[in-house]
Amino acid sequence: MTRWQDTSLSPDERAEALRAAMTLEEKVAQLGSAWPGNEQLGGNVAPMQDVFARGGVPFEQVRAAGIGHLTRVFGTAPVTAAEGAARVRELQREIVEETRLGVPAIVHEECLTGFTTLGATVYPAALAWAATFDPALVERMSAAIAEDMRAVGVHQGLSPVLDVVRDYRWGRVEETLGEDPYLVGMLGAAYVRGLEKTGVIATLKHFAGYSASRAARNHAPVSIGPREFRDVILPPFEMSIRDGGARAVMNAYVDLDGVPVGANAALLTGILREEWGFEGVVVSDYWAIAFLKSMHRVADTVGNAGALALAAGIDVELPDTLCYGKELIELVRSGEVPEQLVDRSVHRLLRQKAELGLLDQGWSPRTEAIDLDSPRNRAIAREIAEKSVVLLANDGVLPLTAGNIALVGPCADDPLAFMGCYSYPNHVLPRFPEFGIGVAAPSLVDSLRQELPDAEISLHQGCPIREEDRSGFAEAVAAAGKADVCVAVVGDRAGLFGEGTSGEGCDAEDLSLPGVQDELLSALLATGTPVIVVVVSGRPYALGPHTAAAAMIQAFMPGEEGGSALSGVLSGRVTPSGRLPVQVPRVAGGSPNTYLHPPLGGNSEGISNLDPTPLFPFGHGISYTTYEYSDLSLSATEIPADGTVSVSVTVRNAGERAGEETVQLYLHDVRAQVTRPVVALAGFARVALGPGESRRVTFGLHADRTSFTGIDLRRIVEPGTFEVCVGRSASDLPCTGSFEITGAVRAVGHDRVLSTPVVVS
Repeated sequence: MTRWQDTSLSPDERAEALRAAMTLEEKVAQLGSAWPGNEQLGGNVAPMQDVFARGGVPFEQVRAAGIGHLTRVFGTAPVTAAEGAARVRELQREIVEETRLGVPAIVHEECLTGFTTLGATVYPAALAWAATFDPALVERMSAAIAEDMRAVGVHQGLSPVLDVVRDYRWGRVEETLGEDPYLVGMLGAAYVRGLEKTGVIATLKHFAGYSASRAARNHAPVSIGPREFRDVILPPFEMSIRDGGARAVMNAYVDLDGVPVGANAALLTGILREEWGFEGVVVSDYWAIAFLKSMHRVADTVGNAGALALAAGIDVELPDTLCYGKELIELVRSGEVPEQLVDRSVHRLLRQKAELGLLDQGWSPRTEAIDLDSPRNRAIAREIAEKSVVLLANDGVLPLTAGNIALVGPCADDPLAFMGCYSYPNHVLPRFPEFGIGVAAPSLVDSLRQELPDAEISLHQGCPIREEDRSGFAEAVAAAGKADVCVAVVGDRAGLFGEGTSGEGCDAEDLSLPGVQDELLSALLATGTPVIVVVVSGRPYALGPHTAAAAMIQAFMPGEEGGSALSGVLSGRVTPSGRLPVQVPRVAGGSPNTYLHPPLGGNSEGISNLDPTPLFPFGHGISYTTYEYSDLSLSATEIPADGTVSVSVTVRNAGERAGEETVQLYLHDVRAQVTRPVVALAGFARVALGPGESRRVTFGLHADRTSFTGIDLRRIVEPGTFEVCVGRSASDLPCTGSFEITGAVRAVGHDRVLSTPVVVS
């Protein structure tokens, strides 16, 4: 047994022993990756995949000196769980038996809406998790995902996405956890805990600033001030590292004020490691290092691109080795690149392999039989889907009763509309139509007919999702005119790089519904029949033109159980409890805006003719019951700059059916040395309440939660008056109070309190 196989030693000691035994070629090989089969895959499942595909270089040549990562063995082309596991075993056998040191590779896969492989459960999209406001449920889901991946030999998941939404036109809004950094951080850390406690490495992405691109265009430059960057963009990553225990971070593609993140040492080493103490591994987003040469043009060769990334702090190149190869080795041998930089990254990666057990003597891949779409998984997917559906408005038409129902719209009979762009059915299977969608996923019409067997339900597409085809309008309008009620199901079809209306590389020019769906809704509303608008989408769309609807529902790609969840809400079997993690705009062409803005970012009468006030605010969602708030109290009216104040409120279910209310705490800094948001989410709790039942909800608000980046760019707690507001949404806050922070300005750092504990009694 070698020293690096000795499990009595620490992972650091084992990593150092193995590093010392390696040649330069073997060390650099550990910093690379291989994507077996990529060259045979038609189309793109990653940006510019067709440009950078390896071009048929045999795997035995690629892994000759060893390999750091194996890329998407399950997620590239359709394989069953058994076939994928067998392929992993064979690839790992080659690496172990036919390289000098026999160090296995880390196997990574995508897992944003579940394990991205054939036949695996398609959970709701991340924006739907956010609509649940339920960290415990998100953690339970991610643990289930991790168990499935581990069983077939996968070690690392490329999730969660922690990009805070800044502009709803961005195509990847569906992959995010919304527009509030505290909500993103709480749910992101929960997702990370689920993966990490099950033994799968979580990968935070995209670090950092990706979602703040100009005009919401994918990969566009980011012009963001250091204060907004520190206070809005970075906190979810910080929370998921410190409170979640994430062991991997993936860089963003973009440049920050002219510096590509992939070459940004101030971010990848300065903030991430020196400030936050991160000890894990930084992996590149797919081909991000090569983009330093081909797109950012800050390097003239792939070797120089690799040198820039390595110096900045990227440890492993994904998904294939282009820049951490022969050219980089030559730069190290010539002395242009210090070998210590290679050693630094190799040590981090080998330590992680030791933690995973990959350096243990006699290691072999797991070979468990597994049902990737088990009843347990589907139950979790159903619970998330049901809790994520947001009832926006209702004049009493809901819940539905049996009768003549005209079900209209391009998403009414399309289960793929329920699935995100990184779901396997939308991500890979469009190139393999013989596999169908790979999982059982009833459409809304099938689910609604099962839900309401005595109703007469007619189906009419009306129009496609994106094409300007109005030929189905007349039939749909005629059916709506004869019906007791019309359910109009509109929205998105997720895809990649322009193949969909939502998803990576599918950015929007404005926030009108795609194609002619707005026209269809207008025509249906003109019939006089009560219309229930159901939006199934990856971003919020402007619904101001359709406020004559009898009811409005928002579902953010609710996954394979989406049909059941939506039909349950429509019928009343499910009491709606979802809340908006993003606002719903009133108009399509106004300045895109999130709720997290200072006074001049909102409606400033007399300043501009444009009113950015949303139709439905952040945190909004109504139910089939009603809730009342009362008796707000604070434990103190003054606290020191390192103190805590308890904020308590009573919430009561004043209706006749059980439900769950999301109690939201917001903070307003009355006066500060820099502009601050009008209100910002500071805490939340889902509270289950029976009819007539009351609960007392208490938030433990530490002074650190008032901190911000001050005028000198230090994070501070500043003395002054703070208002606390508790209620149903960012603009429906019936209970208010205030307290003072006293004493001197206090500087805070990474050890500050990042979250607000809640007690429900």
